[in-house]
Amino acid sequence: MPPHRRPRAAVEAHDTTRKPRPGEVDGTDYHFVMRDKMERCIKAGEFLEHAEFSGNLYGTSKWAVKAVQEQNRICILDVDLQGVKNIKTTTINPIYISVQPPSLQILETRLRGRQTETEDAIQRRLHTARQDMEMSKEQGMFDEVIVNDDLEEAYLKLKDLLKEEIQKAESIRK
Repeated sequence: MPPHRRPRAAVEAHDTTRKPRPGEVDGTDYHFVMRDKMERCIKAGEFLEHAEFSGNLYGTSKWAVKAVQEQNRICILDVDLQGVKNIKTTTINPIYISVQPPSLQILETRLRGRQTETEDAIQRRLHTARQDMEMSKEQGMFDEVIVNDDLEEAYLKLKDLLKEEIQKAESIRK
């Protein structure tokens, strides 16, 4: 897997009001939408989960998850802890996996290396990450925690955890 791309066993099912970063593609990395449209959809109950972070809305629409499922593909949701808690109140039964940085210092280095975030955004992300890493230790919050200190190793752990789901999807497609 190229180090800068997500595994394509999944189709992106998230919407956001933030602007695309360099190299991101609408409909592949996120569905980039206008804030007023997303707010209307949230009010209409069209999202499985949603949250506001750094002044931008993020969410997973119900139709996007359904579209992925109808393609017999694995739907991987990249959500914050608030999203995890929201999904736990629904009837879906996903595998909850937390992928975390080795430390807050390494996360800060990675964020600064991107050169896409303001200082204020970096500080907000670090504050949220600190809280999320602590809360992820709660019993029953996640089925598994992967520490992303080596990208290839973390990817292999994730792939191994999803092996049964991947096999199910592949057998149905045949």
